[in-house]
Order: sequence, then C-alpha cells, then structure tokens
Amino acid sequence: MTTPPINPRGSSLAGRRTGWRGAPLWLLLLVSVSVVHAAWLVRLTLRDRFARDVARMVFNDNSEALEQAELQAGLGIDSLRATLDETPSPPSANADYLVVSIADRRVWYKHGDSVLFTAPVATGSGKQLVIKGNNKILRFETPRGRLTVQRRDSAPAWIPPEWHYQEQANKRRLGLVQLERGAPLQLRDGSQIIVQGNDVVRRGADGTVRPLTASDGREIVADGKMVIPPYGTNQRKYAGVLGTHRLYLGDGYALHGTNNPASIGQAVSHGCVRLRNEDIGQLYDRVAVGTPVYIY
Repeated sequence: MTTPPINPRGSSLAGRRTGWRGAPLWLLLLVSVSVVHAAWLVRLTLRDRFARDVARMVFNDNSEALEQAELQAGLGIDSLRATLDETPSPPSANADYLVVSIADRRVWYKHGDSVLFTAPVATGSGKQLVIKGNNKILRFETPRGRLTVQRRDSAPAWIPPEWHYQEQANKRRLGLVQLERGAPLQLRDGSQIIVQGNDVVRRGADGTVRPLTASDGREIVADGKMVIPPYGTNQRKYAGVLGTHRLYLGDGYALHGTNNPASIGQAVSHGCVRLRNEDIGQLYDRVAVGTPVYIY
C-alpha cells in the first residue's frame, strides 16, 4: 500500500515560512535588523568621535594636528615634503619674499633685490630624539627649500606634540603615561587624575577636585611619571612659548617669536625659525599669506 504524501499545511509546521537553510523568515529579518542597527551605531559613534576630536583641535587652534590626522588617515598629502622635493623657482624681480640662512642664522625680507627688513634668528639644533616604543628617531632640523607662508597667527598658542613629553621625561628621568578622557589615572595615594570638561584635574580620595596647571618645563607629574594630557585640554595649550606672532609654513614649521630672546642667533630650536618678538612683529605686519620663503 502506497503512503499518501503528507500535506505540509496539516503538519505541525503549518503556517511557518522558512528562508535560508530552513531558518524562519522572522528570525532572518530580526538578525538583519540587528546587523543594520549595529552598523548604524558604529557609524554614529565614529562620526561623533571624529567630530569631537576635530572640535578639540579647532579649540586649540591646532591646524598642525589636523594635518597629521589627515595624513595618518590617508586623506591628505605631505604638502611641505612635496614642496621641498621640487626644484625651487627663483623669486620674481617684482615680488616680496623671505630668505633664511641657516648658516648665518638670519632672515631677510626682500622685494626683488632690495632688502626691506633683516633680523637674527635661531634655527634647528640638529639634535636627535629616540621615541620609545617604536624606536623612531626624530632629528630637529630646519627644512631647506622653498616654502610658503600659509597662515598668520597673532598670540599663537603652542600645542605640545608627543615628542615634547618624551624629551622632557628623558631630561627628568621620568616615565610617561597617556591620560585618556573617561579613563581616570589612579594614583598610589588614592586620588585620581581625570579630565573634566577642558581641564585636567586631580580628584582626592575625599572627592575634592583641584585643577592642575602645566607649562613648558613644568608638566604634570604623578607617581614618578609625566602625564600627557589629551588634545583639547587647557593643560595641553601653552601660551607665550611661540612669542607674539607666527608665520606658519606647514607641517608644524613656522617663523615665530619666543619667550627666550637669549636663544636668538643660536642653533637651538626644534626646527622652526625663531625670532625676537619685536622682529616677528615687524614681519607679521608686512608679510602676506602666500609669500615665498627660501631657506638654505
């Protein structure tokens, strides 16, 4: 006797629709919605994080950090390096331009063959710094070639790069620790160093909060380690170090003033061309954005 075929509508699976490999369609739909939702949350988080970081850089007037972020993300090009690799074109007979001599440690502001202004400068020391962790070696030299004034800044603030903390820690034989937002640094005495708003503060074991201060050569130190504040905090924004004015050339290099006028005429900088405040003030009033700068 032949068994008649079983009618699916009469079985225990009646009314259930199946999809991939027999899985119920409602389950597949739920998984799809969950994946899309998770992807949307990740995208939203990345967007907010990027916007937050950019906002902090803008707060700090830290165009240099924005440039480095673009380079690391593969969104930008090293315009300074590309410029230096080119064969420098001679200045026009009717154009204004700057000339910096590393050997003479002097800058000239010229129009054609006429010297409009000249002053002594400090240039790169040529010293090396080994960055611990990746064995990267930095050499503090003033770049040679034809550059361009990209921006003019009055009362510029200096945002210390990572190497600054390595250099200072080496001088004082201290360790290094990176402070992150939302991740308190627990200290041996029971207190914490945290970020509140735009300030790095110390919260005592009793809950009291005290804002910390930081300046060039007087960084935050706790438990034998130098603390690197995150970008966007007031403790990573040094006033006065770059003097009264700055002519920015790109990739962190500039002609700027100084809070140490005794250094002028020496090879002591980290690569920038340093002037007395009264001299950079003169250039700031005369030099326009786009002015060529020849360094040799």
